[in-house]
Amino acid sequence: MQAGNAHYRRASDIPTTIPVFPLAEALLLPGGRMPLNVFEPRYLQLVDDALKSDRIVGMVQPALDGRKRDDEEPELCEVGCMGRIISLAETGDGRYLISLQGICRYRILEELTAKTPFRQCKIAPFVADLEEDRGAGEVNRPGLLKAFRAYLQANDLEADWDSVSRADNAMLVNALSMMAPYGAAEKQALLEAPDLKTRAETLIAITEMTLARDGDDFGPGLQ
Repeated sequence: MQAGNAHYRRASDIPTTIPVFPLAEALLLPGGRMPLNVFEPRYLQLVDDALKSDRIVGMVQPALDGRKRDDEEPELCEVGCMGRIISLAETGDGRYLISLQGICRYRILEELTAKTPFRQCKIAPFVADLEEDRGAGEVNRPGLLKAFRAYLQANDLEADWDSVSRADNAMLVNALSMMAPYGAAEKQALLEAPDLKTRAETLIAITEMTLARDGDDFGPGLQ
């Protein structure tokens, strides 16, 4: 897996302790790019510290059941995705505009007692994610594109179909998953899908259910 100027090929390339950025309904996937508007002081420091070291930030959602710690900070989902800061701009009013490129997913083993204002966790990486395009050939591309087109039609939206048609399966699945305007539970399900084939199937199923719930009839199943 390449992110910016860095290559991540094996478990030893991944740190075992990372700073985490809890953010609800935010989905970063391996190879994907996520823009972030950073303004809270603790996360500004997180970015500063990351830039001084390996540039890695762990994105993770707050626990879906709303559980909180004794200090009222949210508990975290067990699985997140780490990314490398590949670009940064200063806004002039104290904010950072950064872009993260996804490296691999991880499982939180333990949250550490940190002296920093931001949270840090000991993690176990999903090493298989470092193999780019793993399982991409098994993706139901026609079914995915049909679901995507139906969603756009239902919401009077348009897409750059030339760019979509040029995207390889891995890029298509992960980009559509990250762009999908679904809730925290759906985002977590997409993140935790074991492979690209399952992620595509999950995205198709979520889209079908959304269209059915909204009362739009596009004929037989989207697959």
